[in-house]
Amino acid sequence: MTNSLDEIADANTILIIGSNTTESHPVASLRVKEAVRRGANLIVIDPRPIEVAEAATHWLQPLPGTNVAVLQGMMNHILTTDLWNMEFVDSRTEGFAEFVASLDGRTPEWAASVSGVDAGLIRAAAEAYATAERSTILYAMGVTQHSTGTDGVLTLANLAMLTGQIGRPGTGVNPLRGQNNVQGSSDMGALYDTLPGYRKVNDAAARTALAQAWGVADLPAQPGAAASELPDRIMAGEIRALYLMGENIALTDPDANHTRKALTRLEFLVVQDLFLTETAAFADVILPACSWAEKEGTFTNTERRVQRFYQALEPLGESRPDWQIIVELSARLGYPMPCASPQAIMAEIAATVPQYGGIAYERLGEAGLQWPCPTPDHPGTPILHREKFARGLGRFSAVTFRPSAELPDAEFPFVFTTGRSLYHYHSGSMTRRARPLAEHRPDAYAEMDPATGSAMGLQDGDLIRVTSRRGEVTVPVRLVPGTGSKVIFMPFHFREASANLLTNTVLDPVARIPELKVCAVRVEVAQA
Repeated sequence: MTNSLDEIADANTILIIGSNTTESHPVASLRVKEAVRRGANLIVIDPRPIEVAEAATHWLQPLPGTNVAVLQGMMNHILTTDLWNMEFVDSRTEGFAEFVASLDGRTPEWAASVSGVDAGLIRAAAEAYATAERSTILYAMGVTQHSTGTDGVLTLANLAMLTGQIGRPGTGVNPLRGQNNVQGSSDMGALYDTLPGYRKVNDAAARTALAQAWGVADLPAQPGAAASELPDRIMAGEIRALYLMGENIALTDPDANHTRKALTRLEFLVVQDLFLTETAAFADVILPACSWAEKEGTFTNTERRVQRFYQALEPLGESRPDWQIIVELSARLGYPMPCASPQAIMAEIAATVPQYGGIAYERLGEAGLQWPCPTPDHPGTPILHREKFARGLGRFSAVTFRPSAELPDAEFPFVFTTGRSLYHYHSGSMTRRARPLAEHRPDAYAEMDPATGSAMGLQDGDLIRVTSRRGEVTVPVRLVPGTGSKVIFMPFHFREASANLLTNTVLDPVARIPELKVCAVRVEVAQA
């Protein structure tokens, strides 16, 4: 996030795209509701009739996979009506001419023909965003989990720079992270091509500095495997052993049947988790980790805020904190780690990750600190890019709209998309064990347009069979007004009817994220 969660409430216009904010990020949605109560415009770009859309000043309902087209239509209108911020563009950006050329012909009418959104709505949303004193963008995996996810993020950056809606309170481009420490894990180098602090593995100077800090001769100079590439590389024999921590890929990977088959091909699988998950059922060794309440340390949340948490309970049974398991395993493999406590680990982070250089336990207090915080006397950074961008000038990207990799056809005429439920978290390995949550949302379901369902003779609760080129599930249907006539939605938390048996493994070429939000399916009435 370029900005902070509290600033959402101070925005004059909020653009939410690809985020079911009230269900996936309910605390952040409170700030959205507060801003709306104060009179802020709310633009929601989402294919589903989600709760936050009910409060929207403008709800744009595109076909899944057409976010980029809608945003390009908005920017084309901003340019042709001179609503763009010339001073900001001239003084703080580069690549503008090529960017403008990429929008040639990308009118609101063109965007309407691609996305199904009315051209007038696209214009109204563009004007509301561009003319507000403070406009902020909130987005989530409805933008990124596409084969064009990187294009979607670059297009949002283009929109913010075009209008100068960045580097000030209540503005910015703000991803809402899908899990509680995704930000911190990424910061620490838990990506296939980066070292801690987002330095690339082919950065020789960074490798040398970290090798010296860790007391080794050198670090690998080649990127590893992206998580999304693991099943194919296992099937090809390139990966023979796998160590998984807190990942239930047998349920959450696209084309889950393929992933499960790959897990059976491994010579050795270690799973470190709290519960016996669907993935752990394939494991040769299970290392029992303890929960957040049974350990101490820090999380770095979606607004880059490093926060301390404190142990409340003793670990149950033989379970241990993740860091203790890793330290002991490393020692048994011949590399003792000098990590005696979470506090010592935080000190090492400060010494090796530039953005965390000034962060120490004694400074975190109740509120924590937002990185970058490079020195011990630095107050932290609530807002990025105030005076200049981290790279100097902000770079416009000339993005070309590309359709999703798998579109509906005569055999598979519906668009299938997935998402979350307020009552469950990720694969449900924790939340489905909580009785009150399970009572609120006990079973899988599929949402469908009422008119489409009626034409098939369906009523709420009837069973349907949803089939893609990769698998099929049988699930009760919910007829939800406002659902697109050719859109089928399922939450992905439920092992009994796993949405990811259907989803596509095609990847974004840059981020290597699979296209979980769009694939083609057919729907049939199933026998009870």
